[in-house]
Amino acid sequence: MPSEYAKSLGARLRSIRQQQGLSLQGVEEKSAGRWKAVVVGSYERGDRAVTVSRLAELAEFYRVPVAELLPEGSGVRTEPPSKIVLELERLYDTAAGELACAGPYPQAIQQQRGDYNGRVLSIRADDLRALAIVYDASPSGLVERLTEHGVLVTDPRSLFNS
Repeated sequence: MPSEYAKSLGARLRSIRQQQGLSLQGVEEKSAGRWKAVVVGSYERGDRAVTVSRLAELAEFYRVPVAELLPEGSGVRTEPPSKIVLELERLYDTAAGELACAGPYPQAIQQQRGDYNGRVLSIRADDLRALAIVYDASPSGLVERLTEHGVLVTDPRSLFNS
């Protein structure tokens, strides 16, 4: 009898497959037989345990991050804060390096909002997801990178008190 986790994992696998418009047979055909319909179906029902390496291969086949295949509450997905604050001067100073493609995006947000305070910019979860796509990173991965570069502001008021 499948565990609740196996059922949840299977439901997630099925959801991803269906979002891509694939039947079980379609998965087998698209993968040129690498993924047998009966095996994928047994993963989806939770009847068969999937190894970590096979899960990673399946994620690659579906072209999604492995974490997207895991059920909610697995502890692996980490959602970034709903809103983060960028220190613009530091962002533009570091933009010549690893963060080079970030520059135009915050400027576009400023223009759209008519917000030209020039020191900080709050970006929302949707902005963060879009920016993460530019960097080929997850939103939480991008938050880590921005933190490493000292671009995130933990207390925006501290910038205006100096």
